[in-house]
Amino acid sequence: MTRSQNVIPSLASNSILLGSLLAIVGGFLDTYTYISRDGVFANAQTGNIVLLAIKVASGDWKHSFIYLPPIMAFFLGVLIAEIVKTSRLREWLYSYRRAILLLECMVLIIVGFLPSNIPNVVVTVCIAFVSSVQISTFNKLDKWSYNSTMTTGNLRTASQAAYSALIHNDDEAEEKCKKFFIIIFCFLLGALMGTISTNHLGNTSIWIAAGILFIALILYHRDKGYFKHSGR
Repeated sequence: MTRSQNVIPSLASNSILLGSLLAIVGGFLDTYTYISRDGVFANAQTGNIVLLAIKVASGDWKHSFIYLPPIMAFFLGVLIAEIVKTSRLREWLYSYRRAILLLECMVLIIVGFLPSNIPNVVVTVCIAFVSSVQISTFNKLDKWSYNSTMTTGNLRTASQAAYSALIHNDDEAEEKCKKFFIIIFCFLLGALMGTISTNHLGNTSIWIAAGILFIALILYHRDKGYFKHSGR
């Protein structure tokens, strides 16, 4: 294996740079919908399911239904992402990951144009869909599974890696810990950006997230597969 084969391209689908950009978008979208759209989480369906259960348990059936559409949209997005991965569609799209980035970017641009009086459920459904196709398509950081739209699993992985690095002096675990904490920080950064921009710019602030995705789309080149590090 040559030296060039040991290096993950800077904007490959499993690179830290692309993962960081997507994590910023993930944090941004969650705060955007929570602040501007009925306190609904577009990315974290666990939160929506919990809120749904709370409303049902309290007998508030009317408001419980606002949490169902984003859950269903998330489910649909995962199905579509899996369909796009089929061999025939992959060949037609040339790079299905690039196609997914383009789809995400277009949906967010459209959402920014929607008037304020449009039902919030329309927006939360669109963003839940974007989140689900992103999480299904970009799910590797280097050679490890990760999540760019939620952070609980990433925090667990980073903590486990930190333990192995500190107790067992594991170099790979140290690298893993650093990369996952970068992703967590970027998610936090995206949430801060989403909060500040949504409070000041309103609904059109989502174009900032679309702009980040557009940057990722421009820089991203077709991934030739996951590159393995030798000696690990």
